[in-house]
Amino acid sequence: MEVQKTSYPKEKIRILFLENISDTAVKNFRNHEYSNVEKITKALTEDELVKEIKDVHILGIRSKTQVTKRVLDAAKKLQAIGCFCIGVNQVDLRAATKNGVVVFNAPYSNTRSVAELVIGLSILLIRRIPDKNKAAHEGIWLKDARNSFELRGKILGIIGYGNIGSQVSVLAEAMGMKVIFYDVETKLPLGNAEDAKSLKELLSRSDIVTLHVPETSQTQNLINRSNLKYFKKGAILINYARGEVVDLEALRKAITDGNIGGAAVDVFPLEPEKNGDRFQTPLQDLPNVILTPHIGGSTEEAQQNIGEDVSIKLFNYLEKGITFGSHTVPALALPPQEGSHRILHIHKNVPGVLSEINTTLSKNNINILGQYLKTNDEIGYVVLDVDRQISAKALHLLKEVKQTIKVRILY
Repeated sequence: MEVQKTSYPKEKIRILFLENISDTAVKNFRNHEYSNVEKITKALTEDELVKEIKDVHILGIRSKTQVTKRVLDAAKKLQAIGCFCIGVNQVDLRAATKNGVVVFNAPYSNTRSVAELVIGLSILLIRRIPDKNKAAHEGIWLKDARNSFELRGKILGIIGYGNIGSQVSVLAEAMGMKVIFYDVETKLPLGNAEDAKSLKELLSRSDIVTLHVPETSQTQNLINRSNLKYFKKGAILINYARGEVVDLEALRKAITDGNIGGAAVDVFPLEPEKNGDRFQTPLQDLPNVILTPHIGGSTEEAQQNIGEDVSIKLFNYLEKGITFGSHTVPALALPPQEGSHRILHIHKNVPGVLSEINTTLSKNNINILGQYLKTNDEIGYVVLDVDRQISAKALHLLKEVKQTIKVRILY
């Protein structure tokens, strides 16, 4: 006699949110009847996370939590990771792929927050407001127009013309600036922006340079002692991208020598684990320098948008098997079939797996109503709609299919 299977009860799905993720995400899950939601305000160490992750089905993190191979190997029940931030470099994506764990993020949700702040910082620095503000707090009156300029007519150089860089471009043009950009990939200019032919050209022409690149081996120390020599004398540098992109010691020297006229930096190679921890950087106590604690995208609107975006992706995977936006499991979606039952199968990408799955279902007299397979270099992902609930025996046989990583009965 076959035992009918139903969706895994929502109250048994354990969801762990770290790093004070927006309450929007927590409310969204609870509104969808996922009651087993735990929120922790801080990041966890690798040892702490290995201990916590064993019974977790959904993990939500921001940028500080490091999800290593060791963590993923301990996460026997983990279905998906939601990175409630822009990047995913804090997750070992190769290990997540091999373990069949879906990884989502929110690449566009704080774009406006960062872009607005870059424009605001440009105004403050080109007017030398940090120095005048400091003097006023110290009781010194510095009413002086010297070395204080308007943005209008100045050249903004954008390194990395992606989601944020292109939005900065639009806002800068609205302020009357001339925009040039440099990107390793060919990008369509917005408005009247121009594509610089080389990094050297961009640096030598720009009054203000703003960085919007990912952290890769190619971008590490992109702004270094050599490249700083190409800047216009008195130019301003803004780094609201990644901490490893700028050589801070070299930047300090360029500022103290008077070659760089100011800087705003939000990201650092080493950042404190939590609020209140001691923080040090070579850029402290320098004139016309604004330092912020990695808050480029930290607005109420951005956090709410991120909470909504990642939550929706996680719901779509949990309840429909949709993986659009995933960095690990191949992205696909199969429209629901009325009166059907859905199975998700993740396996190593080798020939013959789909045939073995179909044979297994056929031998158990289960008819396939809809099927979609998508693969990447590492794994394959199959969504199957079948005509009746699968038996315990058939489920066991699907788990025994060679190269299987994970099987889940959705409904």
